[in-house]
Amino acid sequence: MSKICKICGKKPMVGNNVSHAHNVNKRRFNPNLQRVRALHKGQVQKIMVCTRCIRSGKVEKIPHGGEKKLAA
Repeated sequence: MSKICKICGKKPMVGNNVSHAHNVNKRRFNPNLQRVRALHKGQVQKIMVCTRCIRSGKVEKIPHGGEKKLAA
């Protein structure tokens, strides 16, 4: 499972850990991804979405049993 947001395409970034002695080591900054049941391409799916997309309302969360309400 890749660490990429399905909505905005946010990916891990590369940066540095810097100690007090200014020693530098490479590291990855991963996006804050959450698995969400959402309406994606007309179907209810579990998708990996970053928290910024969830907060901004780009994702429509579907509660359990919500498929029946969508069909009605």
